[in-house]
Amino acid sequence: MILFCDTSALLKLYIAEPGSEALKARVPEVDAVAVCRIAWAEAHAALSRRAREVPEDEVAIEAAKAALAADWPHFVVLEIDQPLVERAGEYADTFALRGYDSIQLAAAFETGRISQSPIFFACFDARLNKAAKLLGMSCL
Repeated sequence: MILFCDTSALLKLYIAEPGSEALKARVPEVDAVAVCRIAWAEAHAALSRRAREVPEDEVAIEAAKAALAADWPHFVVLEIDQPLVERAGEYADTFALRGYDSIQLAAAFETGRISQSPIFFACFDARLNKAAKLLGMSCL
């Protein structure tokens, strides 16, 4: 089984938030952790925003960025190409998703298609989880 983390889930691996422990417990149980290429930029944007908003967290945020950089080469990283964004456009229409959410969902679906493995979709957005379930993925 492959654990696909959208950015909200990926951040929970590095910052203690509600849901972090449950997600971290899943990692040793899977064959691989997969992410979409855009998760790098989204994660850095979210972490930097938090450092600006909560200056006392800056040291922890910098440690989270370093840990993400160290782990990144070990993730299966889905690239964004034209067929993926076309599928994402269909998902945006079908499931009423925001743009990057539809890209994350399309990347997770593509991960399962390429690997022929079941996908465990880790996300903390109800609409996105509902869409993933309708596409046959298990969710946290």
